[in-house]
Amino acid sequence: MARARPVFDEMRSEVTVGQYLDVLTQATGDTSLERAGKVARYKSAKYTVERPLLLGAALADASADVRTSYSAYGLPLGEAFQLRDDVLGVFGDPAQTGKPAGDDLREGKRTYLVAAAVEAADEAGRELLLGRLGDPALDEAGVARLRELISTSGALARTEQRIVTLTDTALAALSTVDLDTEARQALVDLAIAATRRPTDPPGRRPVRPWRGARRVRSRGPGRGA
Repeated sequence: MARARPVFDEMRSEVTVGQYLDVLTQATGDTSLERAGKVARYKSAKYTVERPLLLGAALADASADVRTSYSAYGLPLGEAFQLRDDVLGVFGDPAQTGKPAGDDLREGKRTYLVAAAVEAADEAGRELLLGRLGDPALDEAGVARLRELISTSGALARTEQRIVTLTDTALAALSTVDLDTEARQALVDLAIAATRRPTDPPGRRPVRPWRGARRVRSRGPGRGA
């Protein structure tokens, strides 16, 4: 347990910073892509994927190579997972997400999706988006209008491509170190589950299949070369 304590302490500090940045972003109305990405990494990516993997690696006394690979896998995958959640928060089906459609728009969340729309939209579009973002009275017609703006601006496609790029980066990291075959496959499956769209059939990769990751003899997860 002592080996894992420094990792836990770092995770606690990082998520606190992420929460602070999120609140600060809401208060200041910062809609930059740089800030949206930083909030996603510190509030979500590190806390949900990267640090839990590193906690396991510490408990298993994994090699430095394994820990480096886990970070290179976990951070981009965690960010991709957050971006998928952001897309679902605007375009998701309430029957699948369990929350009202467009709730993120009513709450005024300055996500990567919203930041991309603000950057790409014309002056009238930005005025509409920023004027209605955070309006708790936003009705279904208002949500539909903002959805259309986000989609036609290219922000939705840009966010989807960002998810693909981040997930590909995460999967490529698995080819940099020797891992138990089952453990490697579990990480591939996690990446698929965390980033797939609800319209994708179960088990289908929403990204290019990982290639070049070495199939190695079983050595036990988290031991590495």
